[in-house]
Amino acid sequence: MTSVKEQEAIRKLMVFLQEWDSAHKVARSRILDNFIKSNDGKTEPELELEFSQGASLFLARLTAWLRMTYTYSTCLNRLLKSVGIFLSAASGRRYLTEFLEIGGVSILLEILGLNHLKEEDKRESVKLLQLVADAGRKYKELICESYGVRSLAEFLATSKSAEAQEDAQVLLDSLGRGNPKYQNQVYKGLIAVLPCASPRAQQLALQTLRVMQ
Repeated sequence: MTSVKEQEAIRKLMVFLQEWDSAHKVARSRILDNFIKSNDGKTEPELELEFSQGASLFLARLTAWLRMTYTYSTCLNRLLKSVGIFLSAASGRRYLTEFLEIGGVSILLEILGLNHLKEEDKRESVKLLQLVADAGRKYKELICESYGVRSLAEFLATSKSAEAQEDAQVLLDSLGRGNPKYQNQVYKGLIAVLPCASPRAQQLALQTLRVMQ
């Protein structure tokens, strides 16, 4: 039997989830702000404690809303940051699996190619892709299989933000290491950046190519 304390924790979780489900955009935006403020840097056990062992129920709602709204930028930055809290949680490999199961990588890569979205949203997307790549070789392969190298190379070549370009370069460098099946694809992707109009992008691509050689 569950204790009174556990029952109360579960009740609080259900109230929170119902509040999310019935909230409109402004209210959801506020919920995300509070979530980011309270949970940034937490581990998987800490998130589970916060959500009475039901953190995945909230993550599922975040990813569902992301899938429905990412093309028109509804609270996109907050939404990506909130998903990032789950993906970066120590011992939180299952959160990563849950995110990938809904096609998370494809969504993140598609965000990079949407011209009407803000650079800061695209940069947040690159950060999440980096978290995926950091999980190991099979995750790097998944990004490459999803045409990630091409998307990242195009983003590096066309981005107006130096920080975003550097984030893209770091991720391409990461995809080129410990990933023999796709190393050549990364190499070709970086070469494709060289004729672009951005001197900074050319410089970053050359730096990475030198390291790879």
